[in-house]
Amino acid sequence: MEPADQSPEEVYSVWALTPEPVRSRLRGVMDGLRAAHGGPAFEPHATVVGAIRLRRSQAIEMLRAAAVGVSPYTARVTGVAPRRLLLLPVRLPPARTYSRAYMPHVSLLYGDLTDEEKEEARKKVEELDKNICGLQFEISELALYRTDTEDKTLESWELVEVAHLEKK
Repeated sequence: MEPADQSPEEVYSVWALTPEPVRSRLRGVMDGLRAAHGGPAFEPHATVVGAIRLRRSQAIEMLRAAAVGVSPYTARVTGVAPRRLLLLPVRLPPARTYSRAYMPHVSLLYGDLTDEEKEEARKKVEELDKNICGLQFEISELALYRTDTEDKTLESWELVEVAHLEKK
């Protein structure tokens, strides 16, 4: 019998990994936004479950359970929403949304921006990629990341495990 996981609770997120060439396309937009507004670099991804506090073994089990029986699926960018983080809302099929209260999204920029700067950044997204709204891409991998929300540099963010979605 395995001893109970005594690791500390940490903050984890589940990301849908974007495929190439979508990843490169998003990276180009993100690089352009950082050049204009600063902020840390991070991998392009769609967050499907954000900032949950669990022990590592619980988080890994949650990812594995979420991926069981799930086939690859199509995500679609539905707009640019300049909130605290500039993000692209992503529409997923209803069965793929893990929490009704959580809006899956692709973050493009992290930082503390004024409302005016957020609007400038929103316009910059449209300049950098006029066709980003409506962008569709297949999700075939979910990843568990340790994402300490207090770390504004994002340097402590760590890939823990990847689950590959299998075609039925």
